[in-house]
Amino acid sequence: MLKLGEYQELTVVKRVAFGVYLAEEKNTETRVLLPEKQVPADTKIGDTIKVFLYKDSKDRMIATTNTPALTIGGLAVLEVIEIGKIGAFLNWGLEKDLFLPFHEMTRKVEAGDEILVTLYIDKSSRLCASMKKLYDLLSKESPYTEGDIVNGRVYEFSDNFGTFIAVDDKYSAMIPRHEDCSKLRVGDVIEAKVTKVKEDGKLDVTLRDKAYIQMEDDAELVMQIIEEFAGVLPFTDKASPEVIKRETGLSKNAFKRAVGRLYKERRVEITERAIRKV
Repeated sequence: MLKLGEYQELTVVKRVAFGVYLAEEKNTETRVLLPEKQVPADTKIGDTIKVFLYKDSKDRMIATTNTPALTIGGLAVLEVIEIGKIGAFLNWGLEKDLFLPFHEMTRKVEAGDEILVTLYIDKSSRLCASMKKLYDLLSKESPYTEGDIVNGRVYEFSDNFGTFIAVDDKYSAMIPRHEDCSKLRVGDVIEAKVTKVKEDGKLDVTLRDKAYIQMEDDAELVMQIIEEFAGVLPFTDKASPEVIKRETGLSKNAFKRAVGRLYKERRVEITERAIRKV
């Protein structure tokens, strides 16, 4: 059986002026063309050639000895070449660009963007790219340990869990949901610190600096917010985590540390229901 989107070793069964036809040894009736410009020198009937199978611009299955950047079930970062009426076209190293339908995007893409995608066969038996369902394709066997600094690409946001990151574009990682990632978007490449390696091998990472460094930035952020509230913040660190997160973008613990610093510096006073600028 000829397998679209995969590498196969096929046998040369016929030579024509514009290339050779390849087939499986057990099924020589189903053939695929390897264009002449890709036929290795001195190729003869009966030779075996390793090829990748895809569809050309006329939707015909065709073989190539070129190496695509992506195969079925794999992951790769591809550049957006062009935006069409129903999707985008990506460069994956073959004569025909790879189609990314709008409904398989997790955000709007633009020409020049580099995005992490997988390859699948759609209902019309065409090879297409998808920005979705990448989670299960990422490796859980990273070489990293707690404290390591890593680079990763944002590929999905979850209200229940956090921000999903592909470290080195291949290892599974996540920024927990309590951390503010509102300024990030799918496709962003970030530098983060590994805070935990879970039992299943997945990584927890953070964008935040060490607490004592981050506290200074958080304190200034809280002070700015207090000033925006005309000098009186109508809640304290006893408020619910949801309220604190909504109003400041900080976790409850980070907010408490920031307020504590401002209080020690005598820049605010804390009442039962509010925090006031001094």
